[in-house]
Amino acid sequence: MAEAQSRSSIRLTVTILVGLVLLILVMVVVRQLVLVPQASEPASSAPELSELQAFVYEQGRPVADFSLQNEEGETVSNAMLQGHWTVAFVGYTSCPDVCPATLSMLKRAGEAIPADVPAPDVLLVSADPERDSPQRLKDYLGFFGPRFHGVTGDLDGLRELAHSLNAAFSHRTGENGEVTVDHSAHLTLINPQGEMTAVLQPPFEPGKVAQAYERVYRWAHARRGES
Repeated sequence: MAEAQSRSSIRLTVTILVGLVLLILVMVVVRQLVLVPQASEPASSAPELSELQAFVYEQGRPVADFSLQNEEGETVSNAMLQGHWTVAFVGYTSCPDVCPATLSMLKRAGEAIPADVPAPDVLLVSADPERDSPQRLKDYLGFFGPRFHGVTGDLDGLRELAHSLNAAFSHRTGENGEVTVDHSAHLTLINPQGEMTAVLQPPFEPGKVAQAYERVYRWAHARRGES
């Protein structure tokens, strides 16, 4: 009788141990299938920034190849967009309101970016190359700081570049012969690979623009180790 009770006790112990092992295995599988993907999702999925009036692309989009002149009169290409972040927008130096307001806003936004996040360059793509000579760009942009640059040159090349940034511009001549330039007002964020990563829509606030840029930068840094 005692021997039968002993065997029964051993079987019960073994059954409990087997059950515990199976439970541990199930917990490990659940963690791998559920918890691990959830933990990695924020780094791989583009951040939702609609509250900051920004849209982020899951994958970078190409910027059109170009050969233009910068504010120093040097011939530049897409290579000027690589190795650093850039905020680009279409405008012109004779713009009476939108462009100077946007540039001033971007200067304040740059000052609001945390110290551990590299500030982006700012690129003005001229929509008025007949009046925007390299020297005029240099004089105009120099007021805002050393990170502000511009490109001018062939009208068709500028249109193609603007188009690849989801932007456009057109010229109108008034009755008095004065040329008016209409252009898009959004900002395009370009990553260090020279790809369009996000679009920010007006109206702009320096704090929100700085926050949007920081969140896109940290997402990209975590995703691909960018700097």
